[in-house]
Amino acid sequence: MRACIQFILPLISLCTTLQNARSQPLPPSITNRIDSLFSQWERSSTPGCAIGVVRNDSLIFSKGYGMANLEYGVPITPQTIFHMASVSKQFTAYSVLLLERQGRLSLDDDIRKYLNWFPDLKEKITVRNLMNHTSGIRDQWELLAIAGTRLDDVITQDHIIKVLARQKALNFKPGTDWSYSNSNFTLLAEIVRSVSGQTLREFADSAIFRPLSMKNTHFHDDYTEIVPNRSYSYFMPKKDQFVNAALNYSNVGATSLFTNIDDMSKWIMNFYGPAVGDQKEIQELTEPVLVNGSKVRNYAKGIVADSIFGQLRYQHGGGDAGYQTFISVFPRLRTGFIVFSNLGSVNAQRKNEQLAALFIKDSSSKKDKSSRRDSARAI
Repeated sequence: MRACIQFILPLISLCTTLQNARSQPLPPSITNRIDSLFSQWERSSTPGCAIGVVRNDSLIFSKGYGMANLEYGVPITPQTIFHMASVSKQFTAYSVLLLERQGRLSLDDDIRKYLNWFPDLKEKITVRNLMNHTSGIRDQWELLAIAGTRLDDVITQDHIIKVLARQKALNFKPGTDWSYSNSNFTLLAEIVRSVSGQTLREFADSAIFRPLSMKNTHFHDDYTEIVPNRSYSYFMPKKDQFVNAALNYSNVGATSLFTNIDDMSKWIMNFYGPAVGDQKEIQELTEPVLVNGSKVRNYAKGIVADSIFGQLRYQHGGGDAGYQTFISVFPRLRTGFIVFSNLGSVNAQRKNEQLAALFIKDSSSKKDKSSRRDSARAI
């Protein structure tokens, strides 16, 4: 009995220490530097940003800067809902991987097995080709623009499907090249519907969001739907002059995820401590693509696997109307960073990397650092 007590007491002490470490606020020296990164949006008269820092199983810092709604003077908080734009893609891809886990499809299946309305272009296009942008299918936004549709028009899922159903040719033979195409992920959303009998919104909610307690997250498939606590987005045509950036999407897969900092932190934790799926699905999601059987690109399946600060990073950004978003996960450090903005001029990727630099010691070579500076200048 005494031996058990001697074992249990140190264990309780260790657990208490870890709990206290997670609950302790960041020191002012760090929070002041974070505030300085976002100080230009801290005024009450501007749109701004919501940010989050995730470490292990905790959201260790979150804050809002600026206004979620200028007309009504509503401030941004970590609970404010943002439109994710292309950050949505990784959730679409993960939904497909969960269906594969259930044995309901294979990534090497021909997409026409599930989408019999898609034209026969005399080439096998696989589900995998869609996920890693090697399908050769032309981008939906470019096709819609050719047809005379503006991006601030009301755009529905059916509208895009009708355009894709009229495709006459591919840009290249599937698997031989890489080209970012939003069409791929709209088609993946339709494959989820075909296989599961549920819309992407319904499937992702039951298979991802509810299990992770992401209670304020959904695929927004009806632009008329009222979403409490959502932000609105803006452009700034002149200094200190803001105009509404209209977003009327009722289409999902490539875009249209709605979420907030609190919920996104739970998704980041799933990369290094999977509660939905397991490490096999995470590995598949983040495995860089092989083009033409040999050339490796850092794009995986709805997410990019690259390195920065000498560390492996999973990342993706997005931009629709005035929304700018970027998330990054450093799986070996069990750390992640989130930046959402409702102002079109904000460079969310740069701010995300500046935020990460406050927490991660740069161990990359001088050559890598020089290359990153050149890349930053090009943004």
